[in-house]
Amino acid sequence: MERPVSQRLAGPVGSAQQSGGRARRIADDLREQITHGVYLPGEALPSTRALAAELGVSRGTVTAAYEQLHAEGFLEASQGARTRVAGRVDPARPAPARREAQPPPAVSAWSGRLAALPPPQPRVEGAAIDFRYGDLHENDFPILGWKRVLDAVALKRPDRLGYDAPAGLSGLRRILKAYLWRSRGLRCDADQIIVVNGSQQGIDLLARVLVDAGDSVVIEHPCYPMASSVFAACGARLVPVPVDDDGLRTEALAAIDKARLAFVTPSHQFPLGGVLSAERRREIIAWAERSGAWVIEDDYDGEFRYHARPAPPLHVLAPDRVIYLGTASKSLSPRLRLGWLVAPPPLAQLLVRAKGLLDRHTSALGQEALAAFIEGGAYERHIRRVRRRYAERRAALTASLAEALGDRIRISGADAGLHLIVWFDDIPASREAELVEAARAEGVGVYGVAPLYGGGLGAPKVVAGLVLGYAALTPEEIRRGTQLLARAIR
Repeated sequence: MERPVSQRLAGPVGSAQQSGGRARRIADDLREQITHGVYLPGEALPSTRALAAELGVSRGTVTAAYEQLHAEGFLEASQGARTRVAGRVDPARPAPARREAQPPPAVSAWSGRLAALPPPQPRVEGAAIDFRYGDLHENDFPILGWKRVLDAVALKRPDRLGYDAPAGLSGLRRILKAYLWRSRGLRCDADQIIVVNGSQQGIDLLARVLVDAGDSVVIEHPCYPMASSVFAACGARLVPVPVDDDGLRTEALAAIDKARLAFVTPSHQFPLGGVLSAERRREIIAWAERSGAWVIEDDYDGEFRYHARPAPPLHVLAPDRVIYLGTASKSLSPRLRLGWLVAPPPLAQLLVRAKGLLDRHTSALGQEALAAFIEGGAYERHIRRVRRRYAERRAALTASLAEALGDRIRISGADAGLHLIVWFDDIPASREAELVEAARAEGVGVYGVAPLYGGGLGAPKVVAGLVLGYAALTPEEIRRGTQLLARAIR
């Protein structure tokens, strides 16, 4: 990305003497930026023509400045190529300036609650093999198909450039209506669908519209931390309900008669992986109707189930009580920031108004591309293809874990989704962090289960566990990573 040298250099130049002085000032300013790491070794500088136009000087003035820095060894250039910072330049690292202690800034109550929340687990930097959950393999993205629809969309010429509808493009919502009915058995009107910037914005919208400070919000325990953090930042009182192999333990709901909503992941509980049983689905709907609570259904990876068809969403049982949340982050890429809410009509209208206040609308270019990708059948072909690949990686992981660690471990949550849990029955929960660090020392990125029980809610577990994502790794990488993990444990 090209960056301006300095606003103070702008302005017309008169005489040759002034031009020479301006060239020295440009060279001095660039030299300072290079030595302070604004431009890094090997990074391209703006062309002489572009920089001259930006600063309002002649191109010869900028050329003279570049030649001076080239003579000093700060820049290097070759015929027909952009001028770049010399690779041998070592940016200075000035000592941080001492600052007097400052009082905390005056911020909102929301900001104060946000600051008190535990930070998310950091990504392992420099790991040779990273079992980070939520990541996908770059080769699985349908780059050619996506490029075709994106090029076609970009070449369209609208009558004018303006803001679009906050709810999303009508064409995409119509296509999503058909897709959700076809793939998930979910029936709704297009007006009930709101296109959002990934499921995270959907959760934030729902919290803003439905939750006041002090309201009770039922969450799974453990749960998706980015959801519980949204509700906690809004001032909600989190009511954790434990989960087991069949998902949320709905018998615990009988003691909760006043709650604004419940946030659940019934198709593949995050993180433990249980699929909510049919009986418990009926029980949570009965509780919601009895208590007047909303149910937010996060169907974050519902397309990926390996031994049976994906479980039907809760929305099918109670479309007037359940708010469905879907996303393309696991099926295509989290970088696209495309998701959708399906809400009952009166609530949908409020959500659309809230969406309009937050960011006007989601990127129209991405929406049009997704609409074309689904309508042409490429989206569902892609899901079938990557489902087979993920099944192979899942099989490679479970087999290599069994071979390397045998009866030292238990595996849960492997029937669906893109991650599983490994429990170590001979390692106490108190040593989970030590296990994570030992694996990282071997070059393997692994992530403990304990932080997903966080937020001051307690961790009802006695043995160490790891959340292992496999969608971003090849079978060969999975096998190698498992061997390194076993070595770390030994």
